Amino acid sequence: MNDRDPLPKNDVSFAAKVDDRANAAGALREKLLDAMTPGYQAEFDPDEAEQAGAFVEDALSEQDAAESDIDLMDTTAPAATTTTKARR
Repeated sequence: MNDRDPLPKNDVSFAAKVDDRANAAGALREKLLDAMTPGYQAEFDPDEAEQAGAFVEDALSEQDAAESDIDLMDTTAPAATTTTKARR
């Protein structure tokens, strides 16, 4: 009565789902190996790319980007002007 196998024994649809997941995992593994080949462009569908971790968001937030404006000109300082006359 203490059945250690949690998988249903006669559920064909469950077995098909397990096979599909195993096949998808194998295909993803192969694509990841292919992607490591220099010059080869492996194609991933959105689900595969997410599983591979391709869309980890690590960009700056909008607030962090706004706070990093130290290289922008001070708007109160006079702008440098150039002349359009050619020097001879």
